Amino acid sequence: MSRIATPLLLEARSTTRRAARTFALACRLLPRSVRDDVYLLYLVFRTLDDLVDEQRPEAAEHVAAVEAFCDGRPHPTTRETEILGALCGRHDVPLDALREFCAGMRQDLAAAELRTEADLDRYCYRVAGTVGIVMAAILGTRDRAAAEPAAAALGMAMQRTNILRDIDEDLAGGRVYLATATVARHGGSLAPGRREALLRDQIARADALYERGAEGIPQLLHGRRAVSVAAATYREILRQIEREGYGAEAGRAMVHGRRKLAIAARCGVLAR
Repeated sequence: MSRIATPLLLEARSTTRRAARTFALACRLLPRSVRDDVYLLYLVFRTLDDLVDEQRPEAAEHVAAVEAFCDGRPHPTTRETEILGALCGRHDVPLDALREFCAGMRQDLAAAELRTEADLDRYCYRVAGTVGIVMAAILGTRDRAAAEPAAAALGMAMQRTNILRDIDEDLAGGRVYLATATVARHGGSLAPGRREALLRDQIARADALYERGAEGIPQLLHGRRAVSVAAATYREILRQIEREGYGAEAGRAMVHGRRKLAIAARCGVLAR
């Protein structure tokens, strides 16, 4: 089996804790046998997403390297392909899901417009549903065919939550990740104080995906408690948006640490 150099593993751990505090809290509940591989997998997705989001000139090259890795074609060795090679030596990693993730990165590189809810669902599947599927493969499943759709739904729920949390930040960067037809149907405005109907609609869609995702958690061989905590704490962002008046004021809905720990306790565990 391939081994990952210690500095890269340390970077994977620190990146998760710095860039994904909610996810990092849940990761502390994972069994040691899979925890580091989850950190490494997160580093792959985080690196590609950051390169694309920051419009770095090397972004397309790194995406192409992962695509070639998935296809078994010659490719440059990047940090992402090195990690994936090691993970594939230890787990049955679904390469088709990784290809779809790369397709989502290419959508971002092209700044593709999301016109309909079907477009948005496809995008959320590519950039986050696939992450859920690969994560489920790392954690192991009782029945892969039953687990994968639920894992994809949970990833999509989290992506839709990200979109709603970051509306103002994305607008400031000239980006909209909501379906333009849906925005138009609910008044055509994303301005604070004028988007309550839109957010109610989108929160309901995300909640339905969380419910579908929860159905698959019992299928996991490892990390069921961790995934439950991750889902519950992330879903709480939707409740925070509601408490703050559905975007009555500009800003990012935040769930603070004390509330996250309380949610973890309600899930039957305490982060240690």
